[in-house]
Amino acid sequence: MKKNLKIEVDCANCARKVEEAVAKIDGVNSVRVNFITQRITLDLTDGDQDRIMKDIRAAAKRVEPDCVIG
Repeated sequence: MKKNLKIEVDCANCARKVEEAVAKIDGVNSVRVNFITQRITLDLTDGDQDRIMKDIRAAAKRVEPDCVIG
């Protein structure tokens, strides 16, 4: 399942850190964070979407506390 969501990150380096952290999550096939457009594109497995998104938000907050995924 593909998702394209708004993300608030402060810089390109922050976007890279979020991308790397989210890529490690079980259930995430691929992730791409575009700092310029402030979008995160996710390709997720068909598993528990609520758990996967909760894990994604937690991972993003862990590496970049100001990050908001909407």
